[in-house]
Amino acid sequence: MARSYAELSDGVVRTKLHDRRIEMEGYERSDGLYEVQAHLTDRKTSAFTPPGDDRTVAAGAPIHDVHVSLVFDSNLVIHAVHTALDAYPYRSCLGGGDTLQSLVGLRIGAGWNSEIRKRLPACDTCTHMKEILTPMASAAYQTLTALRSHLIDERDAENRPVKIDSCHAYGAGREMVRRLWPDYYRASDDPA
Repeated sequence: MARSYAELSDGVVRTKLHDRRIEMEGYERSDGLYEVQAHLTDRKTSAFTPPGDDRTVAAGAPIHDVHVSLVFDSNLVIHAVHTALDAYPYRSCLGGGDTLQSLVGLRIGAGWNSEIRKRLPACDTCTHMKEILTPMASAAYQTLTALRSHLIDERDAENRPVKIDSCHAYGAGREMVRRLWPDYYRASDDPA
């Protein structure tokens, strides 16, 4: 059973060394498109000198300050990608977002992560921009939740609702399935 975060206290003393923050926001735009913006920052609690560099990043100053924006339509097809690096550890980091332009025309959905790996070679892409693309896909879906609410009744080839077993809440033995699709409820899977 999952515990609350407050219950995780175990008496162990922890010294914070690193702080990573990721924020995402979804927007409806005046041009009929939608946008998800992601912002990632990394900070150290003590001064940090990036390997192979001669400058020192002060404690608490961002080592990474990364921005990615995906502009997409109601079918989740990407129309534009915008990137920015406000802080980075190496001078050669600049340009690390250029490869994200290869995502224009791609649909956010099944196969998203494999397309990211295929289109964005590690040696040419900022690792941090690349790694936030996975949760950005989820944020894009959440941005369109109200617009796509009718899709809860989407069915597969066997006429089974595709939402069933798509996550914990929609497990075939859970209350949600019993309430929405009683014919597909499997009491034998009920965790209670």
